[in-house]
Amino acid sequence: MSWFEFVLQQLITGLTNGLIIALVALGYTMVYGIIELINFAHGDLVMLGAFLALTLIGACHLEGSPWLGLGLMLIAVPVFCAAVNWTVDRVAYRPIRHAPKLTALVSAIGVSFIFMNIGLFWGGAPMAVFGGGAAAASPKDVPDLIGHTNLLGSGSLVQITVKDALVALVTIPLMVALTWFVRRTRIGTAMRATAQNPMAARLMGIDVDRVIGATFIIGGALAGMAAVVQSLYYNTISFQMGYRIGLDAFTAAVLGGIGNLPGAVLGSIVIGLVRAFSDGYGATQWTNALVFLVLILVLVFRPSGILGAHVREKV
Repeated sequence: MSWFEFVLQQLITGLTNGLIIALVALGYTMVYGIIELINFAHGDLVMLGAFLALTLIGACHLEGSPWLGLGLMLIAVPVFCAAVNWTVDRVAYRPIRHAPKLTALVSAIGVSFIFMNIGLFWGGAPMAVFGGGAAAASPKDVPDLIGHTNLLGSGSLVQITVKDALVALVTIPLMVALTWFVRRTRIGTAMRATAQNPMAARLMGIDVDRVIGATFIIGGALAGMAAVVQSLYYNTISFQMGYRIGLDAFTAAVLGGIGNLPGAVLGSIVIGLVRAFSDGYGATQWTNALVFLVLILVLVFRPSGILGAHVREKV
């Protein structure tokens, strides 16, 4: 493989991973933009969605019907994650909406641990896809439903697989639709108004609690999409996977400018590319350090993130 082909391969890998991270980062940044809550449970919500996807594969015997299975998972998992996210907001976050921000932050960490323990319990389900429940804490293999066929042909050294195409075909239309939704619809306008000034939005007749609930529903649905795509792309899941994907997504949101939707996507792509080139050219144990070095350098020169706007604090 020539250096050009190697670089091109790392670009493809980085962009694909960045798009997966972006689905999760958008959920982070939407919630923060509305209520300034860093929802640390969001990554573990992706984990629960991945466990549901594997459960559907095992319960419905979808190994022989890949496209039917994909369609079923892309409907059921986002609905499940959206419902869970909305429930968490109603039960855990809404009652402390006006409490000090540290209270909400600690609550989010608590929800994260609850989700993680649910995943650990779920991993012990007596199903063949979960190894018969004999090792609940061990990683679970997800059946390879769509394969690794190279769309450029078997003779090409550059790999663009069906999995890469699946990631792009799912995530890019979702990002375009979300951008249109936030900018062009009535509820999207209400979200932007609530993000700017919740009190003024309430005085103008906007049901702020309903807007916040809709934000959690959308963020949860995006997490469900990410769960399906990531499970089928990497073919392995674990009850601890939420920590890694959540950390990458939160870092991407901060890097791009937390609260900014295009910034979350840009930050995710930057992190995906940094990880790909670090893994390709250097030792993988230094990848996390390099990612956070890039984050620190960006925030030193632009504290609000790449696309974040500096907002003067009101006193």
